[in-house]
Amino acid sequence: MKKYSWFLIPCLLLGIINTWAGTPGQFVQALKSSTPLVYTADGRIAPDYIKVIRNWKNDQCEIRIVNTGSMPLRLKEVVTGIAGKILPSTTPFYAEGFQMLTQTAGTLAHPETLGNYTDAGHYKIPQPEGYMAVYNLLRLYPANGDQVLLGYTSSRRFVSKFYISADTIKTVTDLESLELAPGTGFNLEELMMITGRDGNVLLDRFAARIQEHHPRLQSKQPPTGWCSWYCFGPKVTAQNIYDNLDYIKNNIPALKYIQVDDGYQPHMGDWLESGNSFGGNVQQVLHTIREKGFEPAIWVAPFICDSNSAIYRNHKDWLVKDASGAPLRSDLVTFGGWRLKPWYVLDGTNPAVQQHLEQLFRTMRNEWGVTYFKLDANFWGAIHGGHFYDARATRVEAYRRGMEAILKGSRDAFILGCNHPLWPSLGLIHGSRSSMDIKRSWSVFERSGRENLYRAWQNGRLWWNDPDCLVLTGNMPGNEFNFHAALLYATGGMLLSGDDLTKISQERLHVLRKALPPAAKAAAFEGTGFEVGQLTTTAGKQVILLNWQSSSKKLTVKLDQRYQVSDYWTGADLGIYNGSFVMDLAGHDGRVLLLTPKK
Repeated sequence: MKKYSWFLIPCLLLGIINTWAGTPGQFVQALKSSTPLVYTADGRIAPDYIKVIRNWKNDQCEIRIVNTGSMPLRLKEVVTGIAGKILPSTTPFYAEGFQMLTQTAGTLAHPETLGNYTDAGHYKIPQPEGYMAVYNLLRLYPANGDQVLLGYTSSRRFVSKFYISADTIKTVTDLESLELAPGTGFNLEELMMITGRDGNVLLDRFAARIQEHHPRLQSKQPPTGWCSWYCFGPKVTAQNIYDNLDYIKNNIPALKYIQVDDGYQPHMGDWLESGNSFGGNVQQVLHTIREKGFEPAIWVAPFICDSNSAIYRNHKDWLVKDASGAPLRSDLVTFGGWRLKPWYVLDGTNPAVQQHLEQLFRTMRNEWGVTYFKLDANFWGAIHGGHFYDARATRVEAYRRGMEAILKGSRDAFILGCNHPLWPSLGLIHGSRSSMDIKRSWSVFERSGRENLYRAWQNGRLWWNDPDCLVLTGNMPGNEFNFHAALLYATGGMLLSGDDLTKISQERLHVLRKALPPAAKAAAFEGTGFEVGQLTTTAGKQVILLNWQSSSKKLTVKLDQRYQVSDYWTGADLGIYNGSFVMDLAGHDGRVLLLTPKK
């Protein structure tokens, strides 16, 4: 994993920092009592007539910034709290990113990215020198003390974040150089600070407060289905779909949604036009899915278009602009896209774009019969560095207005967010991708697995988590497939198969069948080692065992009574145990065990 060298500090200084042993309570109190700092668009400290009002109600803080002077002023950001030289630099932490593909762990002195696509490096979101910017949620695990959870419980208008270094943490809101007129103010996002021994309890409280600001879109059960991408990619044919559809109907009809992924469209942005795929008739494929008794699902990237698209040619006025007023090339301010790039961005603050998005999804829902939309590249809907039709809008507002139009048009369809700005999507999606794309390799099984388990608390609270597809075919050792299947089962979220099921073995088909339906809640693991997790499902009490290392390892399971233990996938009886039992797991192996009470 990438380590950020600018956090490395001289050994002598590190020794001094590590002697700091303030308590979590002292750290939180320092943040609460510190003096806020507001910066103007040109980077200077704002004059005294710009006031920050913090109203603490128990562990939650309402924050407002007001202009009490007689002159308007453009504001870059506000540091609402700062605490330094309290927690040791060796303090472990976990933090969220602005967009879905960024997560960070490690220690304050040595952060480690969990994935490949960072906010600062890949997406080029600016951060101050000497600090790492993390977003929305920061969890701290001081040694021999309470855990600390710092989190923003709303995301209506502003991007909220934390700046961290080896010795200092700041709570920050990006004001995007908006003008604050005399006698007016900005209501910022609510901040929560809580401490406690049990991290799961802290997350319960945090999620409950988020629900008050952004009620979850309701969907009774995590979706199940099949996706064409991880077996056929953009060259998928109608026959590929039909062959798998027939197999699913005859062998595993619980896979309800059949998803057509990227490749059916001629250009990014021209979602209703016919490309070369499926003989230029994706609607017939969707109609056949419905005829066979399944639900049609489709991939759409609603906020982007490429330079050869009809959207770009005919509606340049719909696009986010650069400083000159021309359509903003996304590669000049962020990642330019992965295919048919550079992408341009539809401006969600433009009423014409809102009307377009609503009509696009209404057509796909009503005329094409689509009941599940996988929305990809949503990050671009909240792009930084551009100019919006509504000059007073933030990038969070641009994204949320576009998403609200999509929800109107899609009616009762299931909406999955992918490659999306995470917190700005609160209350606007039914499901949320919780990891990078899956690939049939151990390094990806391991990396995406950690990403999914760090976010497993969100499942069933904020939305249904999508840990990406379960893949059970390919040239990999059986133990690594076992690890992958057990880990995805532990997330309790959505479950889509990513295999050409016409080629799956009966043994692996049995595992896929047993993984259904998803538990709808995540297994509870002790700590962030994610080795032994417990889960109660309709099948009964279950234990998930994961061995992340390459060599064998003995894992101990504590029992609250006498149980008969069996392998959930195979049904093999493993014996009767009381108090605890130990299982010797091969390297890169995983198991799901069923515990049946015995008198």
